[in-house]
Amino acid sequence: MGGILSSRVEFTGHAGKSRLAARLDSPPGGGNAVAIFAHCFTCSKDIHAASRIAAALAERGFAVLRFDFTGLGASDGEFANTDFSSNVQDLIAAADYLAGEGRPPEILVGHSLGGAAVLAAAGKIASVRAVATIGAPSDPAHVAHMFAYKTDEIHADGKAEVEIAGRSFTISRRFLDDISEQNLAANLANLKRALLIFHAPRDNIVGIDNAGAIFAAARHPKSFISLDDADHLLSRPADAIYVADVLAAWASRYIEDVPRALPDRPEGFSVMVSETGTGAFTQDIQAGGHHLLADEPQKAGGDDRGPGPHGLVLSGLGACTSMTLRMYARRKKWEIGAISVALRLRAINADDPAAGRRIEREIRVDGPLSPEQREKLLEIADKCPVHRTLTGPLQISTRLAE
Repeated sequence: MGGILSSRVEFTGHAGKSRLAARLDSPPGGGNAVAIFAHCFTCSKDIHAASRIAAALAERGFAVLRFDFTGLGASDGEFANTDFSSNVQDLIAAADYLAGEGRPPEILVGHSLGGAAVLAAAGKIASVRAVATIGAPSDPAHVAHMFAYKTDEIHADGKAEVEIAGRSFTISRRFLDDISEQNLAANLANLKRALLIFHAPRDNIVGIDNAGAIFAAARHPKSFISLDDADHLLSRPADAIYVADVLAAWASRYIEDVPRALPDRPEGFSVMVSETGTGAFTQDIQAGGHHLLADEPQKAGGDDRGPGPHGLVLSGLGACTSMTLRMYARRKKWEIGAISVALRLRAINADDPAAGRRIEREIRVDGPLSPEQREKLLEIADKCPVHRTLTGPLQISTRLAE
């Protein structure tokens, strides 16, 4: 996640009562568009889906505020005294906080019950232009099935302790009454914002029929994206990154000054490098299923959001060297301790630029080595695949794509 700035912030929640803990993930410079991410029922801002999507969006130039609802995570307040309506008010408080910082949110993203909350809150936040839901119920009352075995006790005693995902929560009659009174269909009919619905057909927590109901109740512009075999919590990193990729591309249709969508990697190529559109030189690198950033330092006119081109070349050689030595040591069953590799690029002759450059590499091994082991490791280092690529016959064939 090169170059991402992740900072802790806090603001006052609904009714000016509780301090809410939040985290703002953004690229250097703040990002061109600001989003709020609302987490799932009884979850927190740090659940994998929230943190991974926020980080992936930040890598694509978006700033993302994710926070703990009142009584959850690191936020103040009692969960037993909250309900769906208070969650909606917390979202509005988050938007007010960002507006007060001069960064009013333009995108709301909600996961599970957080998705229902952003649908209810969007019409009350003037700056919002686009809303995305992930595995959201079409009716907030859907969550009651998670503690249906305690419903009678809650009505009779006013509250009850329930267990959700191995944790204990107090659910009040106020909560049940509040979710039963919600009319999300009316919110959708009057949304007047672009809507993107993510849902997994195999979601066994919130069924796919909920996505159909949301889509049917909403007006255009609206879109649906299937998450195929993802689970409800998006526990696989690839699913969260996919959501961020699609969301970033989709948002560019409705929000000005957002990063351009990243081009697809041509079939047969292993790495794709493209401009992010968020800085003078910032590049997005897609290598396999991974993203990283490259940039120039500020003194060269860049934003310093990632290593420069030579830094990436040296990094590749260093990583390959360390990996090759580790594989060899394991094969030989040598206990050599930790391996590290330092590299730098220097002129062969400072007075003669035409003399070219050389890479200087220093390998450090924590464990004791015999003279024979030292000699062998140096020999193996020069045989690492990247070393051999850089020093062997190498041709670079370049063409302009049609």
